[in-house]
Amino acid sequence: MIKSFFKFITFIIISLASLAGVVFLCLGFVVSFPAEKPEKVDVIVVLGGDSGLRVEKGAELYNEGYAPKVLLTGIDARFYRPGHPNWRERRMRALGVPKKAIKVDTESETTWEEAVNASETLHKNGWKSAIVVSDPPHMLRIHQTWSRVFEGSSKKIILVPTEPEWWNTLLWWKNKTSYRFVISEIKKNAYYYAVYL
Repeated sequence: MIKSFFKFITFIIISLASLAGVVFLCLGFVVSFPAEKPEKVDVIVVLGGDSGLRVEKGAELYNEGYAPKVLLTGIDARFYRPGHPNWRERRMRALGVPKKAIKVDTESETTWEEAVNASETLHKNGWKSAIVVSDPPHMLRIHQTWSRVFEGSSKKIILVPTEPEWWNTLLWWKNKTSYRFVISEIKKNAYYYAVYL
């Protein structure tokens, strides 16, 4: 009787450990699965908080003809002057995007604020569709946030990820950068569900 009980408990523990391991390994897929293929839209929204990859992807999409306008978000208003462009705007222009094609959002500090302010910008300009550019592990939170902000709207939002060397959907846990990013996103997603969604 006792032996059977311990066998049962051992089975449960191994099963739970195996399940936890599978869930852990799948986190890379979970946080990045909303990513989509680009389509022609009215504007490319390049989210802030990057080291250059998002700007480069946004410029690439612009140069490939996916949209006639680019909106750079998350630029700190304290240090921004129209006559002295932020480094992201300068980089965008160096990559072939003309100044007249670039709009700058200096009011957003979070993913939620980027979605809310972008919604207002799309409405003011009569834009009906947008590509949103960010890093792969950021896709789930963007999807949840932008779906909530644009709920009931006819606007089309397409999430397009950057292609960082450090990202691997299956082996994300082997790279320090992607590991930190994924774990951080899991925590942030939980927070966003509690506060915004």
